[in-house]
Amino acid sequence: MNSRVAQYDRDSLARLKWPDTPYGRYAREYLTPLMERGSQPFIANVSTTVKVLTIDGVPVPITINDTEYDNSYVCSPYTHYVSYASEELALLNNRLIEGGLSLLLRGVGRLLRRGQFNRVVQVNNWLLSTNLYPPLSGEQLTVIMDFLRRTYPGYTLICRSLSRETSGELMDRLISYGCKPVPSRQIYLLKPNSSGSKARWLLKRDMGLIAKHGYTEVSPDAITPEDIPRIVELYKLLYIDKYSAHNPQFTEAFIALALTQGTLQVYGLRKEGRLDAVLGFYEREGAMTAPLFGYDTGLPQSVGLYRMLSAVLIGLAGSRGLLLHESSGVGQFKRNRGAAGATEFSAVYDRGTSLLNRCGWSFLELLLRRIGMPLIQKLKL
Repeated sequence: MNSRVAQYDRDSLARLKWPDTPYGRYAREYLTPLMERGSQPFIANVSTTVKVLTIDGVPVPITINDTEYDNSYVCSPYTHYVSYASEELALLNNRLIEGGLSLLLRGVGRLLRRGQFNRVVQVNNWLLSTNLYPPLSGEQLTVIMDFLRRTYPGYTLICRSLSRETSGELMDRLISYGCKPVPSRQIYLLKPNSSGSKARWLLKRDMGLIAKHGYTEVSPDAITPEDIPRIVELYKLLYIDKYSAHNPQFTEAFIALALTQGTLQVYGLRKEGRLDAVLGFYEREGAMTAPLFGYDTGLPQSVGLYRMLSAVLIGLAGSRGLLLHESSGVGQFKRNRGAAGATEFSAVYDRGTSLLNRCGWSFLELLLRRIGMPLIQKLKL
């Protein structure tokens, strides 16, 4: 295969010929502002350099980092595997195990910093919790890896958001190329028309809560610019305040881009003119995922806003016949509604980096494969 890779940055962006396809137009609308203005106007806690590679005309974003340890996990492996993981130890509900693993993570964290753990280039990084892949073959992806090894010597190369169920061919090719398959999280996938009778009953009950509590489902054409501050607030209440400040912190500029350019399809639940819940999803290659999800956590849990919003999302995936990537967390809830658990990996190419960095990745891969993921699966997180 004689595929050629070209790289574009902010200065050469005008020369990039975006393909006139749904994916090409999406990539242009999403990536151009990030390259022209930088990441932080759109995602407040992301500091990175965004560039675009093209292979056989297909644009693929990459992010380049050197240190930036105080950074969202979407471009900082240190935040993902040390800072965020340390916060989530409380979910184990076992003070002895929590204390032991906390000490282990602190020690590992110091070593990883010394090994320049965050000196990374991430491939197909859209700065979202889940990076769905464009139509790339395994061979094209390894050609990209060859290019990056030449262009960024000494950097670790990472492809996030890989699983056997969604990207098995890409995973196999990257592993045979020399990448370490490092577990990253437990995810939940809902195949179209795969739910059993119990799941269908639960979804019907959840949807019934919308009318019961006086809400109306609103589609993208009914979301207005006046809703933007409220959308940011709802996402923050759930993903930042309740879960973790290490999640990407979307700004009003990010939401405005989603609404005006359609980079996310935004739906919500409105009552008496007030938006109380919101989701935003994108779809690619037969799958969809919702990186924007939030609701008013100050309202009583008995109202069931999370259940309503989840039912809306599942309904949207079902009506489109798409695989729904439900990300991580709330495992039992998602299983009850038909989703199946799967392990998501990052494919990590660390050859050519320091010995300490390579040892760090090898230790993490072993720790997560032998202890981390089995614990998560046992506890059904």
